[in-house]
Amino acid sequence: MKRVGAIDIGTNSTRLLVAEESDGHLRTVATNLAITRLGEGIGSGELLPPAMARTTDAVAGFFHEAVRLGAETVVAVATSAVRDAANRADFLELVKKKTGLQIRVLSGTEEASYSYLGVVSGLPIEQRSTAVLDVGGGSTELSWMEPQGLNTVSVNMGSVRLTLSGLSPAEVAAAFHPHLNRARQAGAAVLVGVGGTVTTLAAIQQELAIYDPERVHGFSLSILDVTGILERLAGMELAERKKVAGLQPGRADVIVAGVTIVKVVMEGLGVDRLTVSEWDLLHSLILEEVERK
Repeated sequence: MKRVGAIDIGTNSTRLLVAEESDGHLRTVATNLAITRLGEGIGSGELLPPAMARTTDAVAGFFHEAVRLGAETVVAVATSAVRDAANRADFLELVKKKTGLQIRVLSGTEEASYSYLGVVSGLPIEQRSTAVLDVGGGSTELSWMEPQGLNTVSVNMGSVRLTLSGLSPAEVAAAFHPHLNRARQAGAAVLVGVGGTVTTLAAIQQELAIYDPERVHGFSLSILDVTGILERLAGMELAERKKVAGLQPGRADVIVAGVTIVKVVMEGLGVDRLTVSEWDLLHSLILEEVERK
C-alpha cells in the first residue's frame, strides 16, 4: 500500500487529502479544510501578508498531519490566487522555508484537467457526454471531451473574485457563453460539479449540520434546487447566512457569487441537473503520485 498526502492551496480555502492505494483502489485516510482566503484583496494583483501568513500556517499544519498519518510523499499545488499574483514567489518561498514543500503552481488548463480526471476516477460517468465544472474562489474551470481529446477552459471568475467585482448575472453569463456553446455543440449534456461551492450546495440542500462526504458524493441537484438556494441566500443578511445548515460561516460572504456561477453554467449548457463529486483535483494528484512510484 502506498499512502500519499496532497494539499490544494486555493483562493478561498486550503485542503488536505491523505489516501492510500491498494490493488488499484484509492481509500481516503483523512481530509481537512481551512478557509484561509489567500485571495483576500485579489483585485490588487498581489497576495497580502496576513493572507500569506495564515495560509502558510494552514499548509504547515496539513503537511505535519499528513506525515503523522504515514504519508510517504506529500505534494502541494496552488491555483488561481497564486498564479495571478505578482508576488507569488514570496509566498512560495514562505511555504518552502516553513515546510520544505515545493509548491507547484497549476495553470488553468492543468487545474481543469486534474478536476476532470478526479471526477472520471470517482464516478461512473459517460465521458463523451459529460462536462465537469470546478467553481473555485478565483477562477472557474470547465472541461469536456471533443473528438480530438479533452478540452479545458479557465475563466478568471470565481466566488471571491466575482463577489469583489460586483458583476451582474448577465455579465457573468456573457463571460461563459462562448465556452458553454462550444461544450453543448460537442455533445456535453451531463454536468458534474466539484469544488467548495458545489459541495456546499449539496450540503445545504440536505441540511447537513455536519458535513458528510458520503452523502455529498454523487448527490444530484436540479436547476430548481440551485435557483431556490440562490434566492434564499441572496435574500439573507450575512449574519443570518452564517447560520444556514450546510454552509461554512467562512463561505457565507462569497457563496451567492459562487452559486450564481453554477446557475449560469447550468442554464447556458441547457442541463436541468448537476451531479456533485467529492473526487476532484486532490484525488488526481494522489493517483498521479501513486503511478509515479
